[in-house]
Order: sequence, then C-alpha cells, then structure tokens
Amino acid sequence: DNWNNAIQKCDGDYVIMLGDDDGLMQGYFSTAIGLIQKFVNPDFIYTNAFLYAYPGVMPGVPEGFLRTYSQREIFKHASEPYWLEKNKAMELVEHSLNFKVMFDYNMQFSLVSRRLIEEMKQYGAFYQSPYPDYYASNAMLLKAQRVLVVPQPMVAIGISPKSFGFYYFNDAEASGNSFLKNLPDQSMTDRLQAVLLPGSDMNNSWLVSMETLVQNFKREFNLRVSYDRYRYIQICSVYAGMVLEKKSASDVYQQLKQKMNVRESVCYGLPFSLLAKIAWGRFRASIAHRIVASTQSHPSIHMPSVAGNFKTMLDVFEQVNPVSVAELIEK
Repeated sequence: DNWNNAIQKCDGDYVIMLGDDDGLMQGYFSTAIGLIQKFVNPDFIYTNAFLYAYPGVMPGVPEGFLRTYSQREIFKHASEPYWLEKNKAMELVEHSLNFKVMFDYNMQFSLVSRRLIEEMKQYGAFYQSPYPDYYASNAMLLKAQRVLVVPQPMVAIGISPKSFGFYYFNDAEASGNSFLKNLPDQSMTDRLQAVLLPGSDMNNSWLVSMETLVQNFKREFNLRVSYDRYRYIQICSVYAGMVLEKKSASDVYQQLKQKMNVRESVCYGLPFSLLAKIAWGRFRASIAHRIVASTQSHPSIHMPSVAGNFKTMLDVFEQVNPVSVAELIEK
C-alpha cells in the first residue's frame, strides 16, 4: 500500500522506488538522462547495483560490507548498455515461475517509464501480492518491449535494521513479515490451499506473487506456476530447519508430514529425515546448506567486495565512483 501510494503521488517521466536505507550513486541523474536520450526512451532501465550492509546488521560481518552484483548473469558479459531481447526476458520470467531467481527483483534496479506504469494499470495496482517487487519486476518484463540493461552500478541497496533483509538474514522471518504487514489476499490463499505447505513464509509469498502474475496475464501469455517446485523448496526449508534445530522446527515438521503426498514422502521425506537424524555438531550447518542448495532456487554467485570503510550510506556515496568501481574491487 505504501509503494502504490508513492507511485500514485509522483509525477516524473521515469520513476525509481527507493527505501530510506538505499541510495543513488554519484552521477545517477546525469547518467540516467543520458541513457534515456541516447536510447530514445526505454520502457525501463535495469541497472547494476551495490549491496550495502550497514555495520552491526549481518551476522558474522559486524563491520558491514559493500558488494557488487557485477557477476550476475545479466551483467557479467556486458561492458556497455544493451537491449534485453524479448525471448530472454520471457525466459527470466519462466525461471521465476519455476522458483529460480535468475535476475534480482529489488525495485532499486529498475528505472521505470511513466508510459509503462500507465500501461500496467489495466492489471490493477502496479505493486501487488505480499512481495510487490517479485510481482512488479516480472510483470514489467512481460509487458515491456524495450528493456535497457546497464552493467554500471548506479544505486546502492541498503540492508539496515529496518530492512526485511535484516530479519531474513538474522533468522527472524516471522518478525519481518509482521513488520511489513504484507498479507496475501484471502481468496488467493483459499484457492491455493491444496498447494500450500508449512515452512518458509518467503516461499509462500513467492508462490502468491507468481500466482498473481499468472492470473493477471493469463489472457496474453501461456504462463504456469510450478507447484511441484514450490513444494520441493518448501520441504527442503523445513528439513533444513530440523537439521539446524531451529525453534519450532519440530512442530512445523509434524505439520509438513501430514501434507506431503506419497511421492514427496518417499523421494524427499525419507532421505532428508535420515540426514536430520545423523547430522551432528559442526556438520549441521553444512548439511542444512546442502539441502537448501539442492533446490537451486537462489544460484550461488560470487559478489565481489569493494574496499573501504563505509559506516553510513553517505560514506558509500562520497567514497565510491561507479565509473571506476573495477579499481576498488578486492582481488
């Protein structure tokens, strides 16, 4: 609701959605205007970005960090801006519907034309579902004909104590969802009752986001949500929690056992239960990681670190020149 209220109030020809812990890098506006003019008004511009963890936010990294998304598949083979081919855009959406993140959904990556925002009004609010960025980023790829990809990092995405990322990375997902107050539509939840499994709220919100996408665009595109894939990654999340002996993991596991079908119980339940029983001591984290990694929902990609002492977002802005960022990346 906040995001939709903001987008209704703004009046620019191009719009970017930022949280109060994010930042635009040096030269953002002049670079953006130059790109819009040179490439004659793209439907939206998808730029590279930095990921900035404020000090004291990420477990194991108390000093925080600044990293780049430069090794993401969509950026790593390009040195100059390029047009994203329509068949590639559709392929990225198909991966999302198959619960594989092959591009980053955060709205900070996208500078969106007013023309595209107006066109998407026919499908309802621009931001929909519990995860509005998951929905909107994929919806834009479906509707846009001219998507410009820029490998230069133009924004910094912050993870602060008030970010959902803080709750997620600190094993407090339920508190994060309560903080966001993002709840799925009850009719959608009712329709998906036969599909939904107990486990990660993130996976459930991802499912609802993709189901919303399919419902809105089914007349134009042949789209299908992979329920089997959703259920597999949800099952893996529960068993990983069991291995790590997370709080309430046993209760969730009991709920899961009642809802798995025969094939899931045999193919996943039996081997994962065995792993949970034999996991001990220092091997628990490794086994849990392997269970989750087997889903390939979030491909492991190296994010190069940028050298520097960044206590605030202002330090990032003042100390980092995106044009020469390659010189700052630690070897």
